[in-house]
Amino acid sequence: MKALVTRPRQDAAGLVAALAARGIEPLLEPLLAIELVPGADAALAAALVGAQALLFTSANGARAFAAATPRRDLPAFAVGDATARAARAAGFDRVESAGGDIHALVALVAQRLRPEAGALVHAAASAVAGDLAGALTRAGFAARRVRLYDAVAASSFGAESRRVLGAGAIDFAIFFSPRTAETFVRLARAAGLDERTTSITAIVLSPAVAAALGPLAWRQIEVAAAPNEAALLAALDRVRRRVRAEGRGEHP
Repeated sequence: MKALVTRPRQDAAGLVAALAARGIEPLLEPLLAIELVPGADAALAAALVGAQALLFTSANGARAFAAATPRRDLPAFAVGDATARAARAAGFDRVESAGGDIHALVALVAQRLRPEAGALVHAAASAVAGDLAGALTRAGFAARRVRLYDAVAASSFGAESRRVLGAGAIDFAIFFSPRTAETFVRLARAAGLDERTTSITAIVLSPAVAAALGPLAWRQIEVAAAPNEAALLAALDRVRRRVRAEGRGEHP
């Protein structure tokens, strides 16, 4: 069995290991590359003046912050556990995880911090999901979103992915974001592989990701019960159990 992993290379190690432990051969095809934007260090230095805490809504945001400045003195609030682990790996020793989405993050910040103590700095990409700044403003906080990195979409599939997709040898494709899903759809069409997805089960992080895959026909799309990697792997396990129960063997 093979699974196409579309995550950026920096984020894929845990997922690749989890797939291998399940006897599934991972094929890593990063559809987004993370690049620090020019001038990120200066923009961040200005935003940190008078700030009381940092907000990380992705592991890439934590890593981009660490690359742009040596400062680790402020407490960091992370949207989820994977992002919190990335912040700790980057050298932060005061990290709290909201364990959910941006609404959980705002709730955690409101419990721990006071608006009058200073602004909150959000280490972000050019494109952001959800209205974190608006939610924080409604809670009384001043939020400063600093664009530190870009997620640059791939222009084509790698040769191995083209070969395996063309041979119909992919059982699962795993998607974490709508943009990654949209990139896959575009590249599959450009490579003439859009009809190959009818034999693939897509495992996705959210309904928004599932919607982005809608232009292609899939064997099925399984949505994780929560927006995190553990729930996504649980969705994969559900599909495999269902397949075994239906007596069709391992191939979904």
